[in-house]
Amino acid sequence: MRARSHAVLAASVVLALAAGPLAAPAFAAPPAPASRFADQRGPAEKALRAAIAGLPNQYATAALVRVGTPGGDWHGSAGVRDLASGRPAHPDARFRAGSVTKVVTAATVLRLAAQDEIDLDAPVQGYLPDLFTPDFEQPISVRHLLNHTSGIKPGDGLGDDFAELYAHRYETLTPQRVAASAIAKGPEDFVPGTRQQYLNINYTILGLLIEKVTGRSYASEATRLVLRPAGMHHTYFPGTDPRIRGPHNRGYQAVERPDGTTRLVDVTEWNQADRWAAGDMISTTADLERLLTRLFRGKIVPRPELEEMFTTPAGVPGATMSAGLEYQEADGQVFWGKSGGRYGYNAFIGGTRDLSRTLVCAVNSTDAKGTERNPVIDAITAAALR
Repeated sequence: MRARSHAVLAASVVLALAAGPLAAPAFAAPPAPASRFADQRGPAEKALRAAIAGLPNQYATAALVRVGTPGGDWHGSAGVRDLASGRPAHPDARFRAGSVTKVVTAATVLRLAAQDEIDLDAPVQGYLPDLFTPDFEQPISVRHLLNHTSGIKPGDGLGDDFAELYAHRYETLTPQRVAASAIAKGPEDFVPGTRQQYLNINYTILGLLIEKVTGRSYASEATRLVLRPAGMHHTYFPGTDPRIRGPHNRGYQAVERPDGTTRLVDVTEWNQADRWAAGDMISTTADLERLLTRLFRGKIVPRPELEEMFTTPAGVPGATMSAGLEYQEADGQVFWGKSGGRYGYNAFIGGTRDLSRTLVCAVNSTDAKGTERNPVIDAITAAALR
């Protein structure tokens, strides 16, 4: 592959990690061309090792990477378990997966749809009549929530910047309160299904929907329908517990001092209850790799429901998001995946639909919620796509 086209492709996928949804021409089902990765080439091990060498640095304190190809797999780790001890990063560490949780939530909803417990075309107002106010006159389907075209405004949080959020990190904000605060703001000024707007609130409400139709907790249903079939034995939903149970590498956030220097604040312990079905999952790279491969192979969500995860809404300008996933296209290659970020932790899963190239990584970024691209993540992605 030419150096220029490779750089464009790598940058396209990297942006999904660092900056969230991208604008792209709308089409309902992105084509799946024969992948250039379908030959027997293995991972570029030298480039992958170089991508994570030198940690910790100003951008990250640890990194865990798994790359899959027809010619073999590569697993690597670098950095430290914590800055105080300087012990090597745990290669099987648990971490906060952030919005990668949405893949599990979407898969749970789609499995319930396959069992005729949820109708994707039905208005969510009918499932959750006590949540919605009369202001929501336009029907909002379950599918609108899945692909972020609902027009529901974001819910309230415990602060507007890092300092405020950090001060409240041990407090509990329930998903019910988050959803109620969003509904109280009224709907956006567009018809549901005509605009795509990436917001956690869509998946918070999907979590409430799962609980309503099953009569069981979101965590128990997501575990039963997705985590267990995927073989994700080291993944869990922490609820109000601020800790990461089991082996983990500590997360840090860079904070500027008044004199212009930077200090790293330990952000490992954090009550993520308000993220819930939109982003509170704790996992490992091995578990996320199992999720990616078994999901894409149709081992978790049956067809035709699985097609919802590889179909963007037709007629929506700039739509790149499907049910739980997002596509990035460059140089004739289409990648499907999902990124996530919580303070101290970035995560990503993705690959070609035929699984001829997959990437799962967790990076303990020192500015995981920032808008600037992280050079460590850039280097990992570029090496993974060689």
